[in-house]
Amino acid sequence: MSRRWRSRIKPKGRDAQYVNLPYSVLNSEAWRTLPGAAVKVFLELRTRFHGANNGKLHMSLEEAAGLLGLGKATVLRALGQLEERGFIECTRKGHWYGRMASEWAVFDKGVDGGLPSYKWKQWRPAGPPRPSVLKWTRKTKRGFRMDPSILPTGPL
Repeated sequence: MSRRWRSRIKPKGRDAQYVNLPYSVLNSEAWRTLPGAAVKVFLELRTRFHGANNGKLHMSLEEAAGLLGLGKATVLRALGQLEERGFIECTRKGHWYGRMASEWAVFDKGVDGGLPSYKWKQWRPAGPPRPSVLKWTRKTKRGFRMDPSILPTGPL
C-alpha cells in the first residue's frame, strides 16, 4: 500500500459520532430560552464526550472563545446559563495558576456509573410568564379596505 493511498483512508468511528438531543430537551422551556452563544458552548462541550468521560470534559474559557469566535466574557456567561438551567455541571473548578481547565459533566449521561440528572426539566424562568408570541386577529366582514383592481399587478 502506498503512502498516498493510506492518507485517504478514514479511521473507523470518526464520522459515526454524533450528538443526540431528544425532542423532550429541544421542546423544553429551558432549551428554548437559551441564547445562541450558550447553545454553541453546549454543543462544543457535548462533542468532547466519548463514552465514559462524563465529569471529565475539559474546556477552558480561552479555548472555547477561540474555537467558537466568542469573547471570554460571553463564554463565561453562557456556561453560567447552562449550569443554571441544569444542562451542565462543574465537577472541578479550574484555576489560572497551573493552567488547569475546569472539568464539566453534561446532563444526559451519568457520572461514574450513576444516573443522569434531569435538572433541566425542573427549570422555570423567574418572574411572570412570558406573553405569547402569536397574536390572533379577527377577520373583518369587509375584507380589504381597498379595491384590489386598483393595485398594480403588472409591469409599470
